[in-house]
Amino acid sequence: MLLKDKVAVITGGAGINGLGYATARQMAAQGARVVILDLARAEPATAAARLGEGHLGLVADVTDKAACEAAAAAVLKAYGRIDILVNNAGITQPVKTLEITGADYDRILDVSLRGTLYMSQAALPAMRQQRSGSIVCISSVSAQRGGGIFGGPHYSAAKAGVLGLARAMAREFGPTTSASTASPRA
Repeated sequence: MLLKDKVAVITGGAGINGLGYATARQMAAQGARVVILDLARAEPATAAARLGEGHLGLVADVTDKAACEAAAAAVLKAYGRIDILVNNAGITQPVKTLEITGADYDRILDVSLRGTLYMSQAALPAMRQQRSGSIVCISSVSAQRGGGIFGGPHYSAAKAGVLGLARAMAREFGPTTSASTASPRA
């Protein structure tokens, strides 16, 4: 039970055939109390119930900072801590560069990139207070390849941004040599 007594929050985790739900299943199997965050239409409470007792599903739109903060507050109220955040929420659109509209670009980047930022901002204060925590940010090979896998160039840009954001958070909040200033891993 590698994650016994840990609380893991997974964004975009309600889709039964998705990476987020597979992650939730594995974390639950390792003893974590799992919180699945997703849009209402994805039914996160139903997904959490499939994991068994002691797990929680919350409706949260990661593109809405207040919703992320409310979700983090609900997790803290229910379990008293956030040990792991998996920034999994993301959407794609398989279109070519000249077909991408401003609305397309905003929608794709908002979920993958802004959602990663907002949910990390919501979880980091608790992790800093606990002096422990881990943030996992899901990117894609498309970020390195430049598309052609699951989505268009705007998906590649969003996932490349996730990599940069994750690295920047790791540098800012990662462990330091001084125990008195140690911060959670990101």
